[in-house]
Amino acid sequence: MSEISVEHLSKTFTTKDGAVEALKDVNIHIDSGNIFGIIGMSGAGKSTLVRCMNYLEVPSEGQVKIDGRPLSGLSEKELRQQRQDIGMIFQHFNLLMQKSVLDNVCFPLSIQGKKRADARKRAEELLEIVDLKEKKTAYPAQLSGGQKQRVAIARALASDPKILLCDEATSALDPQTTSSILKLLKEINAKFGITIVIITHQMSVVREICDHVAILKDGAVVEQGLVSDIFSHPKTAVAKELIRKDAGNDVELKAVPPQKEIHGKDVIRIVFSENSSFEPVISNLVLTFHEPVNILKADTKNVGGTAKGEMVLQFMKNSRNQQAMRQYLLDRGLAVEEAPEYVE
Repeated sequence: MSEISVEHLSKTFTTKDGAVEALKDVNIHIDSGNIFGIIGMSGAGKSTLVRCMNYLEVPSEGQVKIDGRPLSGLSEKELRQQRQDIGMIFQHFNLLMQKSVLDNVCFPLSIQGKKRADARKRAEELLEIVDLKEKKTAYPAQLSGGQKQRVAIARALASDPKILLCDEATSALDPQTTSSILKLLKEINAKFGITIVIITHQMSVVREICDHVAILKDGAVVEQGLVSDIFSHPKTAVAKELIRKDAGNDVELKAVPPQKEIHGKDVIRIVFSENSSFEPVISNLVLTFHEPVNILKADTKNVGGTAKGEMVLQFMKNSRNQQAMRQYLLDRGLAVEEAPEYVE
């Protein structure tokens, strides 16, 4: 396993229309053995950042360190050797269509000069790890999207990497297949201790597999920390928007139809943790303050293996009890934040 440090990293591309700043003073530290998410909308700079992590793109400023060793100081030969410790998987799999599954996994081993018999033995071991040994003679065109990604993962593991970079690795897959691939990556992380970096635009992917996350917007990190903390207490507008658009619900409850007498836009989002879900909080809130609230949204999501309930509530317009009701929820261990973006 290896740790990654991105320090004051910037990347500027020169185009016919002028300079484009793809990354701006990015600072991220990823601990050894961590599953770290990098998330943002399209054009945020995620893919550029991951390519800088193995110096497929050379930063304009700043540096990337692997286990404290700056990549900028390596010779071409040393950089090639370092990249053997960094596996990559992509959205569109990048398999060799004219080669069998077994030969696809053997390919990086043959480049490293491994004997054919040794390479095939190792490839079969890896295909067993990704549960595809029975498909070793098949060709990519005969596989489903999830199976292709499993082959790509096996191929990425062939060089025994310490780091695995996943660039939108589940974006082309359906939700059920995505879940199975994420489960496989978690098993690989636990079994081999590989540091995994997940590049995605899907909050559902981050909360299902990642320990920590950095949120990018316009090439800059606007928020980072524990996934559970950011899910419960997002600080920036982009984090709140990613959570609001997170459609990967494990359990979705039908929202209660709004009460006719409530017309205001005073809306909050609350998050129930495992320690705050044993009391009928909303019912007791209404009984305590003798006024209704609308439940605009309610669901349960898996955040790092822990179920967290989420509700969006709307208070009565001009209610004098709003502050006391918010405090009532806080006193019962719920995360509470303003959420006007949930109002259509």
